[in-house]
Amino acid sequence: MFRKLRRIPWSLFAVPFVVVLGAAGYLIAFHSFHNAVVANVIILTVIFIGSIELLRDTFDSIIHKKFALDYIALLAISTGILTGHYLVAAVIVLMLATGTTLEKYGMMMAKKSLTALTNRIPHDVHLWVNKSVDKKVAIETVTVGAAILVRRGEVIPLDGTLESTSAYIDESSLTGEPYMMDKVAGDVVRSGTVNTGDAIVVRVARADADSTYRKIIVMVQKAAAEKSPLIRIADQYSGIFTIVTLVLAGIAYLLSHDFTRVLAVLVVATPCPLILATPIALMGGMNAAAKKRIILKRLSAIEVLSRVQALILDKTGTLTLGMPKVREVLLSGKTISQDQALIVAAAIERHSLHPFAKAIVEAAKSARGDVVAATNVKEIIGQGIQGTVGGKAYTLRKPSEGEGMSIELIRGNKRIALFTFEDEIKKDAAHILKKLMAHGLRLLLYTGDKEVRAKQTVSSLGIMIDIKAQCSPEDKQVGIHQLKKEGLVTAMVGDGINDAPALAAADVGMVFSNEEQTASSEAADVVFLGGDLELLATALAIAKRTLRIARESIFVGIGLSILGMIAAAVGILPPIWGAASQEAIDVAVILNALRASRYKSDII
Repeated sequence: MFRKLRRIPWSLFAVPFVVVLGAAGYLIAFHSFHNAVVANVIILTVIFIGSIELLRDTFDSIIHKKFALDYIALLAISTGILTGHYLVAAVIVLMLATGTTLEKYGMMMAKKSLTALTNRIPHDVHLWVNKSVDKKVAIETVTVGAAILVRRGEVIPLDGTLESTSAYIDESSLTGEPYMMDKVAGDVVRSGTVNTGDAIVVRVARADADSTYRKIIVMVQKAAAEKSPLIRIADQYSGIFTIVTLVLAGIAYLLSHDFTRVLAVLVVATPCPLILATPIALMGGMNAAAKKRIILKRLSAIEVLSRVQALILDKTGTLTLGMPKVREVLLSGKTISQDQALIVAAAIERHSLHPFAKAIVEAAKSARGDVVAATNVKEIIGQGIQGTVGGKAYTLRKPSEGEGMSIELIRGNKRIALFTFEDEIKKDAAHILKKLMAHGLRLLLYTGDKEVRAKQTVSSLGIMIDIKAQCSPEDKQVGIHQLKKEGLVTAMVGDGINDAPALAAADVGMVFSNEEQTASSEAADVVFLGGDLELLATALAIAKRTLRIARESIFVGIGLSILGMIAAAVGILPPIWGAASQEAIDVAVILNALRASRYKSDII
């Protein structure tokens, strides 16, 4: 318990603490020592200290010609001082200070998982020189080509290639896949993943600023700094609320000709839940999304996602895994078995980054036989890859036209095996898309693939989707512009560089990012860490729930405040109890807004 208390940023509570002490000093000086002058000096000083931030914000709003609820707060404090209700004015200041503190603390709690995201990467790394640890240096000083040591259980801090013989890597933080990945010397390892095996040496391929995980962090920081359209809507409501407040204050004066009632009305209206709850709810939604491996680059994406009407999908990498899978191994004779062909091909392809190479290496894991190593490996772009296995030279290359997605294994000048591939549809894709359609979303498929293959994919899903095949990047962009002309709020989901123009054109762009940062990720508003299509449904659900909670906070807060002001206007609620009532309303609204952080279901 004491550890938890130590984690609370007590400096946030400094101003409320000073105001409480000052109010206590005022009461002691006035009632115990009967010294009104000293008491008034204490309370006025405290009021000024507590109002410094309010005065600064009011000045900024006037300079930038923005209407703000700070005017009501300032008017309430001024009325309290002019009418001699110093303690009430101090209570208003205390309310403002505690409201601001609650807002800052709430924002900190809402950003908790995002902060955890940035804190995963170590600030220092161990350089590996001459087969031993040289020294510990700051991560930003590590240059490309340097070797670093990553111990068991540590997060890999920088992108690079594995120098050690083998490694056991947990990539779930980036991909969402629950299983570990075996790596061997020369394999690519990415920052943000975790070394779960023995200590390894990594040869750095990218500096800290360009690393996979650092770019994810930059996305989060940009999103946290942006002001959402919903906050601007809240500012519009604040104008209406201010007019209502002034009208009720005027009615209170006409009914009683007593500025005390006017003060009571102004106290109940200060501070407004509008300016407290909305940003907390939005940051809460961002927090909930981050927990589900959904990075919102722009907070405005939450508001747009909640209104999406047309959802445009890319095929490869979006509906399908985007990772070819070995479908069949066809032998040209009896010189080699299927298992042996896979083992030989995998030994050579382990040194290649081609998607077909990865598929062969994965398929070879289930082959019967001992793992073998290849030597003299040489990859020539456009001609395939060559290598020696067991003293025999082999070549893997693209076959002649007409054999589809396949590569052939050659020994000498003779084909001994043919590997064919297919792109597998993502798990639960049909179920998720049907669920989206059931909630009124119009689904469209924009793909650069041939129409026959696009129709085959849609047919296997068992749902009706509008298809636009053989699309160039420009075609996708034009299609989205046409949908927007029809008045539809559009969302584009893709995963490749060719999707970048369409992602930028859509009202909200979403991208599946399994690999390094690409142009598509730069153009998108939402990035899914992993390829699970369920992340799409989850993002839409979080957006709808976040907006619902934000609106609840706005309208319930306004409603309760207006009821309190009416009670104050007719003389039921005196200023001091009005202040207490408004504080209770603010706390309740903030607690409600924080619910946005606690998202568990994926039901839209």
